[in-house]
Amino acid sequence: MSKSYVGGCLCGALRYEFITEPTTVYICHCTECQKVSASAFGVSVRVSAESFNITQGEDKSIETVADSGRTKTGFFCPECGIRIVNKPNSGDLVVIKAGTLDNPNLFRPIAHIWTQSAQSWFPFADGLPKFKKAPEDVKELNKLWSNNILKVNQ
Repeated sequence: MSKSYVGGCLCGALRYEFITEPTTVYICHCTECQKVSASAFGVSVRVSAESFNITQGEDKSIETVADSGRTKTGFFCPECGIRIVNKPNSGDLVVIKAGTLDNPNLFRPIAHIWTQSAQSWFPFADGLPKFKKAPEDVKELNKLWSNNILKVNQ
């Protein structure tokens, strides 16, 4: 039986769950993640779209263009404005904002992406691999995750 992971927005009006292990977890320093998180970066949990479900409330959406030039749809709570998840307009994955998980400490990131947009004061002191942009092949981040999953869950 698969484990269920749950989370929601700040006000509690919008709740979700996913019933799968992530394909990868990373720290994104793109300009959109900085705006969405109102911070220096966002932590992203990538899972299969079919395993992600809104369990309470109605979301709103907005289509944006990522730093990569690809379009994606962001889903957020219409009450408090917190973005929960992004869905790239191609592929079968969603990218959950880790801070919206009820337990945001469940998954340890394996890399930094879009470091060319990182705040100049950010120290990168964790020793994780760094990518100036996102890797062209998403499987590269998946492989890093697979190679480190045992360390993450210990």
